[in-house]
Parts: sequence; C-alpha cells; structure tokens
Amino acid sequence: MTDNIPLQPVRQKKRMDSKHRSGCCECLRCCGRRDPRPRTVWLGHPEKRDQRYPRNVINNQKYNFFTFLPGVLFNQFKYFFNLYFLLLACSQFVVEMRLGALYTYWVPLGFVLAVTVIREATEEIRCYMRDKEVNSQIYSKLTARGTVKVKSSNIQVGDLIIVEKNQRVPADMIFLRTSEKNGSCFLRTDQLDGETDWKLRLPVTCTQRLPTASDLLQIRSYVYAEEPNIDIHNFVGTFTREDSDPPVNESLSIENTLWASTVIASGTVVGVVLYTGRELRSVMNTSNPRSKIGLFDLEVNCLTKILFGALVVVSLVMVALQHFAGRWYLQIIRFLLLFSNIIPISLRVNLDMGKIVYSWVIRRDSKIPGTVVRSSTIPEQLGRISYLLTDKTGTLTQNEMVFKRLHLGTVAYGLDSMDEVQSHIFSIYTQQPQDPPAVKGLTLATKVRKTMSSRVHEAVKAIALCHNVTPVYESNGVTDQAEAERHYEDSCRVYQASSPDEDESTGEITFYMKGADVVMAGIVQYNDWLEEECGNMAREGLRVLVVAKKSLTEEQYQDFEARYVQAKLSVHDRSLKVATVIESLEMEMELLCLTGVEDQLQADVRPTLETLRNAGIKVWMLTGDKLETATCTAKNAHLVTRTQDIHIFRLVTNRGEAHLELNAFRRKHDCALVISGDSLEVCLKYYEYEFMELACQCPAVVCCRCAPTQKAQIVRLLQERTGKLTCAVGDGGNDVSMIQEADCGVGVEGKEGKQASLAADFSITQFKHLGRLLMVHGRNSYKRSAALSQFVIHRSLCISTMQAVFSSVFYFASVPLYQGFLIIGYSTIYTMFPVFSLVLDKDVKSEVAMLYPELYKDLLKGRPLSYKTFLIWVLISIYQGSIIMYGALLLFESEFVHIVAISFTSLILTELLMVALTIQTWHWLMIVAELLSLSCYIASLVFLHEFIDVYFIATLSFLWKVTVITLVSCLPLYVLKYLRRRFSPPSYSKLTS
Repeated sequence: MTDNIPLQPVRQKKRMDSKHRSGCCECLRCCGRRDPRPRTVWLGHPEKRDQRYPRNVINNQKYNFFTFLPGVLFNQFKYFFNLYFLLLACSQFVVEMRLGALYTYWVPLGFVLAVTVIREATEEIRCYMRDKEVNSQIYSKLTARGTVKVKSSNIQVGDLIIVEKNQRVPADMIFLRTSEKNGSCFLRTDQLDGETDWKLRLPVTCTQRLPTASDLLQIRSYVYAEEPNIDIHNFVGTFTREDSDPPVNESLSIENTLWASTVIASGTVVGVVLYTGRELRSVMNTSNPRSKIGLFDLEVNCLTKILFGALVVVSLVMVALQHFAGRWYLQIIRFLLLFSNIIPISLRVNLDMGKIVYSWVIRRDSKIPGTVVRSSTIPEQLGRISYLLTDKTGTLTQNEMVFKRLHLGTVAYGLDSMDEVQSHIFSIYTQQPQDPPAVKGLTLATKVRKTMSSRVHEAVKAIALCHNVTPVYESNGVTDQAEAERHYEDSCRVYQASSPDEDESTGEITFYMKGADVVMAGIVQYNDWLEEECGNMAREGLRVLVVAKKSLTEEQYQDFEARYVQAKLSVHDRSLKVATVIESLEMEMELLCLTGVEDQLQADVRPTLETLRNAGIKVWMLTGDKLETATCTAKNAHLVTRTQDIHIFRLVTNRGEAHLELNAFRRKHDCALVISGDSLEVCLKYYEYEFMELACQCPAVVCCRCAPTQKAQIVRLLQERTGKLTCAVGDGGNDVSMIQEADCGVGVEGKEGKQASLAADFSITQFKHLGRLLMVHGRNSYKRSAALSQFVIHRSLCISTMQAVFSSVFYFASVPLYQGFLIIGYSTIYTMFPVFSLVLDKDVKSEVAMLYPELYKDLLKGRPLSYKTFLIWVLISIYQGSIIMYGALLLFESEFVHIVAISFTSLILTELLMVALTIQTWHWLMIVAELLSLSCYIASLVFLHEFIDVYFIATLSFLWKVTVITLVSCLPLYVLKYLRRRFSPPSYSKLTS
C-alpha cells in the first residue's frame, strides 16, 4: 500500500518535551535526590515522614539576587550584535587603537544595557511581589496545642490545614472534614483546569463522622498516596485508621482531593497536606518562564554577522594593498575600527526605542481598549504569526450553556415552545383522580395528551436529577450559604453545578445516565431515530446529550454496590476495575430524550477566525473539554467551515493502533483533525514526525482532553517542525504553559481570572481584539522595524563607503574622514529624528488592513526584511557613498577642508531626501523631523569651524557643487521608484489608490 507509514523507530533526539513534562524529576536527579515515589502521610504528624519533601514555596522568577545581573548580561551578549559592540567599546581603552572619544562608543551601549536591565528588574520585582503575596498568605493549622497561624510557605506534608470559604488552597491535600451540613464542598478550579463550573468534593467518610476537627489529632491514621505527577484529573490512594476495631480502610480518588490553586467555594474545610512546592500538581503543569527573543531580532543579528564579514574583508583588502608592510596586524585592527560604522551601533538603540513606540501605540488604540503590552521586546512577532493555538473555554466561548432543544423522538421542543413543556409538567402534578365512568369516556386526544405529558415529565425529571445543582445566594458578589437558609429571593440566586453520571433517589431505584451520542448509542435500547436526530442537531452546532434510565431491583443494586466498593478499594488498576463494574449497569437502558445546548461564543469570534484564516494563519484549538464538546464548538465558531470534512482520530493505545489510524488519516484530504490528548500522546511517542507532518497540512486541528503540559508540547513541536512563528491565546491558569512556550503569548482577561493575562506577552480583554492586534499593529510593527533597521544600516554603509574611497585615494591610510562632533552628530541630531520617524510610517490605513487580511499573508514570507532587500540597500549605499565622495574629490578646489564641507553636507541632504523617498504615508511629525534636522545642521555650521570652512559654505560655488552631487546621488532612485510603482506596483498600493 503506497500510503502506508513505515514502522520506524522514534526520533529520540527530537523528543524535547521530556524535560518539561518531568521537570520535577529531573531537578531531583540533578540535586542527587531520589525519584518521587509513593508516600505514607500520618495525619497531624509531619515529623513521621519517610522521605524529604520540598518547601511549599511558589517561585516564578527567572533569576535570583545573585544570578540577575550575570543572567541578564549573558542573555544580551550571547548574541553577536551586542557582543561586537562590547568588544568595540573595550578596544578604545587601548591607546594605539583609539579613534575617538570613549563616550562615542560607551554611551549608546550603556543606554541599551541600562534599558534592558531596568526592564528585566521591573518584571522580576513584580514577579517577586506576586510570589511573596502568595507565599505569605496566612492559614490555620491544627496542632496538639490548638489552632495556630502559619504562612503558606511554612506548610509541610502531614499538616492539618483549615481553609476558609473563598480562600485559596495552599497545597495539594486530602479532604477530611467540612462545615457544610450536606457533608460536601464545592471548589472553583478555573485557575487549574480552565473550567468555571464548580467541582463537587467529598470528605473521607471516617473523618467526617468525628465529633470535632480536633479529634483528627486523637486518632491513629494515615494516607497512602501515589507519587507526585502531573495528572490533575485522577488520583489513587487509600485512607487507613489503625486504632479502630476493625481497622478502617477507605479508597481515595479525585473526589477526595483539594489541589493547590483551587478556591473553596462553600463552607470551611480541613485537609491533610500530601504534596508541597515543586511537587504540586499546578506547579508540575507549568513550565519555567523564559526570555523571548523575537525572530526579527535574530534576523538582524544574522545581518550584522554578514556586515562583520564585510568589515573584515574590507580591512584585509586595505592592508593587502599596502603589501602587509610594517606592523600590518596593527593596521588591520585600526582599519577594523575605522570601518566599524559598517555595523551601526545606533541600530540597537533605534530598534529598542521603536519597540517602545509600538507598545505605546497598542496601549493607546481606542478600538482595543484595555490591551496591555507586558513584553515590549517582541511586537514584531505579531506581524508574522503562522499558527494560532487557542483555548476554548472562556476564550472562544463564554462558558455559558444555553438550552436550545428537547427532542423526544416524535416531537421536539425549542425555546419558542417551552411553554408547552411547562404545560405538560403542570398537568402531571395538578391532575385530579377521575371517576371510573369519566375515565371510560376520555377521548383519544386526551389519552394522547396524557401519554405525551408523562413522557415529557420523565424526560424533564431525568434532566433535573442527573446532576448536582446547588443554589447559591450572592450579595455584592460574595456568596453566603447561611443566607440561603434564611432568605429565598430569586433575584440573588445563582446555580452552581457539577455533573456526575449518577444520583441517588428514594423509593424506586432508578439509574439515570446522560452522555454523548457516540457513547450512548451502544448503551440504550434499539431505536430508529437517535442517530438521525443527533446528526441534525450537531449540524446546527448544538452539543447533544442523550438521557436514558434503567430501573433496578433492590437485589441488583446491592450486588452493584458491593462490587463497586470493592473496586474502589483497589490500589492497582483502580480506574479499570471501577469502569468494569459501572459498565455492567450501562446496557439496555431506556432512551428518554435528547437535549441540545449551545455554548455561547464570545463576541465576533466567527469573523475574527475568518479574518485569521484569510490572513494565512492556521488555527488549532487546544482544550481540556470532551471530544464532542470541542467538535461542536469548532463547528459553531466556524473554525471548521461547512465545506470541510472532519476526521475524528479514534482512541489509540499502542503503536499498532496508531499506525493503522495514521494510515487512515493520510488518505483524507483537506479535512480538519479532531484528536484526544491520550491518542495524541501515543502518536507522538511512536510517530512524532509522521503525525506532525500530516497535522500541519490540515486547515484546522482540534485537540481535546489536553493537559496543560500537552498544550505546551504541541506549541514546541510546531516550532521545531515548521520553523514558523506561533501565537498562543488563553484565559486560564491551565493555559500559562502554552502561552509562555509560544513565540507570542496572548492572555485574555475573563471569568477565569488574570493568571494567563499576567503570564502573557500581550493582554487583551476580548478574543475579537486579536484580529486588530495582529492585522494592524503586528503588521505595522514588523514593516516599520524592517524599514528602520535597513535605513539605519544604509546610513552607516554610506559613510563607511565614503571612508573606504577616501582611504583608497590617499594611499590606503587608516585616517578617519570625519572626526569629533561630525561623526557623532551624523547619527544623532542631524539624521536621528527623520530616520526614527519611520516608526510612524504605514502603507495602508488600519481599516484597509482589517478589510483585506490577505495583506498580512505577504509578511509570512519575511519579504520586508530579506537578503534581497538587504542587498538592494547595500548597493544603494555603495552607489550613494561613492558618488558623494568621488564628487567631492573632483569638485573641491584647493583645501582639504573643502572636501569635508562638500561631502558631509551632501551626505546629510542625501539622508534627508532618502527618508522622504522611503516614507509611504506622511505624518506631521515626519515633516517636523525633516525641517528640524536640516535647521540644526545649518545652525551648527557656525560652530564647526574646526572642521568646515565657514566662509566657503557661504559661496555660490559650494551651493551648486552640493546640489549637483546630491541630485546625482538621489535622483536616479526617485526615478526608479516612480517606474516601479507605475509598472509593478506592490499589492497595498492598489488598495490605497
């Protein structure tokens, strides 16, 4: 078979995710400690530990006090650009090599380093203060001396910690007691898993029955827990009480846990600490922050290496033409310093200042209010994104499910017919017993009505019972359960829910179950409408749930309960054994109804995704939700267009299954991919290269049931496999790893808090703002920086070319053409403002850039800054520098000082005219910059008598010579630009005309 994938060994060298997924373990190995292993934790006795545990300290800083300055300097000087300037500045301390004042070299370099150090220090201080706030939070701890206060950072494994309502859980704990009368509590887990619905948690039965919380210290009990791992959805452990007769053993699962970074939503709870510090589930699911260097900066760094090569070649040629006479090695160094302007030291300053301007413009944009730039070093990245990886819940959707459809097989009820459902329910509960003659006289319509009413009643009852809902009463945003018992006001009632698949009831024993159609189809009794109606509702973008029931006898229930309790006590393969027991009930169930709900999308999600797609950006949705929910959202948001097929990658568990499924996927063309996190992990384990090759060809990819580390892994693989820039968007704490790993991280401030926003490079308030952030600001930032960098290089190459011509004419002497203030003023007050004003330039209006996202696609090829454009600017620089220098040498009269006056004035005018030639849309500040620079130069001529003959520049001879040289250097370029726009106009010019 030609499309078969060969069974090849895994390419181990590219499995770079291992260090992130097991970072805790790697750290322990490096420190000489043993690998994490299962542990026995005695309640209230942290001293009875069988191994050493890390301190419960949260640390999100990149540096500490001692590594800050060395780390920042290393990150700066590991790139050739800054290292070159450092060596150049240091060389000026050697007298034989000095060509000018020290400040001409050290001030620009010092300015760049100062800005960088201040920026990094500010970010580190903010991070330190946030960490300190978390680590200093006060909690209550149960001890033999009573309740004492303890800082979060001082909590140890085995401590009994009391956590109040609306308080953050400080460590991973087992839930022992609650103050709630119903014997349970709710958790807010949005900062852990990105889900805003509350999670139901149950305490250990044995400890909940104790009279008081202090009795926890009087019993002899311990928890046996699994080793620390990254799985936030599962837990295996047991609780044992030794001093009871007989000893009590209870199984522990995820419903008995209180993970760190969650918040107690109801009551006061007591828990025993299992994991702390770097062994916390939340910490293990977060990768270490890294310093991001933009692709544009790397490209500029590459160009400086080319310029350095040119510098070395020119210096060697100059010495070679002298036949390596005398101390030629010293001459090489002097020529290297003489032509050092080939690599402009002002380039780094201009680019860094430009980034500040771009960040300021983004923050000031009234059409994307609330946008914050947290990393001002990478705004150009926004203009070259090829892959956008987005979270679903809270980012694309509002996480608000709206009930749309109730389908009973023969009849369906929508939002506009809910009054009929209400009428059916009302009739069931209000019907009066009928006399026998009256019953006999019922019409057929009445019988049908009663039958339909009972069906509606059964369906609604199943929907109402098949999940847990807690009414919470809110007053000024603060919930108060006690208030709920005293006042029952609908105006302040909020329902919070968690949705398990069982509920108990009294009287008749009925097993209710709901689930996705693909799961429930094999569980319910045969029918002829389930598949068809599920397909119809799914095509409308609705999430379909199938509701069914099964009546049980007392004997059947008792048998099930015994087997279920036995399975839950297992330590090994507990999940499999529990699932096997539950599956024994899940068969031949009575189909009651279908429900269709719609997860409300955020504002303008569809047009935003359409804009991104037209801009050439592929969108991948990475979510922790179930496959069916993710698929429905992808269709509803038009992430998958109506004309595209969807390939749902079936669940695979081994290499052979992955091989077969990849072959089936390879046969598909132009279809979106939907894959679960478990299947993704298997594919990446055995067929990383093949899977990524196929996935990157898809127009869209949806990864469901993704763990936070998996999200970061996917980002990393895309970067490695494609070499393209990635942008990650999310709003929850579970998105932080992905956001930090991406080339450009965007956080959305929403219901799930600000953790993602604070960790991101850019923060927005709505997903729809992403379109303008990329299409307008990203595009402008990249194009402006490309123009600015090349023009600064052109400015330096011009004067370097003039120096080379001058040295060649005067017998290859290593004598500078311009000295003192002339060389400083050239790149500062005489040309700095006009050149820097290019950061205000734009080729099209923002409305046009949003209307035609295809303009963004042109940037993905990197054309604004490429070897081609760089070579064009080099040729322009050589042409203009040669014309100016040779013109001055030909036209000067008698004194050398006239060469300086003619050439330098022509050079300044040429640069000002070239800025005008480069500008595409004039801004009033550009005109001010041009006039101001020209005025500064004319005014300064009076004070430059040391270098320029003041009387000569006032003559007509000077004026016509400068005019001729300037026209010869600039006029041909103006003509070429006119011809190019006339016969081969760029794409944007067609839109502006």
